Amino acid sequence: MLVNSWSIALGIISLCVLFLVGTAFRTALRVLRHWRPGADTARQIRLENEIWLSSTLVEYGLGFQIVSLLVFVMAADHFAGLIVGAMCATGSLLANGYGVPLLLVKLCGIFLYGFWIVLHQLDIRSPSYPLVRLKYCLLLALFPFLLLEIGLQTLYLANLRPDIITSCCAVVFGGAQQPDTNLLAGYAGARPMFFFYGLAILLFGLGLWQRATEKTAVAVTSLYGLVWVVFFLLSLVVITTVISSYIYAMPYHHCPFCILKPEYDFIGYPLFASLILATFAAGVTVMAVLLRHTAGLAGATARLRRFSLSCSLVLLVLFVLLSSWHYVVYYVVGGES
Repeated sequence: MLVNSWSIALGIISLCVLFLVGTAFRTALRVLRHWRPGADTARQIRLENEIWLSSTLVEYGLGFQIVSLLVFVMAADHFAGLIVGAMCATGSLLANGYGVPLLLVKLCGIFLYGFWIVLHQLDIRSPSYPLVRLKYCLLLALFPFLLLEIGLQTLYLANLRPDIITSCCAVVFGGAQQPDTNLLAGYAGARPMFFFYGLAILLFGLGLWQRATEKTAVAVTSLYGLVWVVFFLLSLVVITTVISSYIYAMPYHHCPFCILKPEYDFIGYPLFASLILATFAAGVTVMAVLLRHTAGLAGATARLRRFSLSCSLVLLVLFVLLSSWHYVVYYVVGGES
């Protein structure tokens, strides 16, 4: 499957990212050893000029890697038509032991890479570059993670063969008819929805409270971020076990990937995008509060906090509306819209 057009696209993205981020790796080591803010030595001047280029390369590289999640999901959906037993991306991901770990790593990577980009944008807002050491330390920590992601991707594609018989979403996320094979058995029903809407209301209230207060305590903002993590994980479960069946209008069809298909108006893309972006914005809010006392960044972090907090609230409302539409229509109208 390595010669498939989607595999080649993923490989090209990975090579570009490795080149861009790898180029900045040496700069990161030199920064940690020789960075002296305020010094006017020739070495310091060279480093200041060098970090502009290297940071820009890393920013673009990590941006490409974030986009690769979308390419990977679309590729997995394409592979489903080539693998025996697969009906959607679920079957493709389960075709070998690398698909699901790769998806989880790519999902985590969106947040890690995005936070680095935000950190870089904050750093260049001050002429003294107060976050240079921090962002390059994080870059050195991210590089092994990036290698892990690209390695898993290579292993997944190399071990993906059309003659493999895999499981479809009806087996993996089946309803009551397959209690022994259902990965999320016991999570369907009204109870997850109760916690789903309860946490959404709690998050909205915490967000409005912080929005009305210019200076929020770190503990409150950290609680906001922590609740968002719980809500993110719960939302993935709710989409799979409850919401998806109302989108399909089939009580025993539970799958988080079929909702990405055209026959369901690609509803999964805005649904997952709003959830991921809202969670990311909440994380940026926490980052802004933690860095607000950094020299030269008081104004930048205050503006970032207000913007990211507003984005998380707007996206939260959008996500709840999108995820509730089919669910509410069923109970109000008594069927599909």
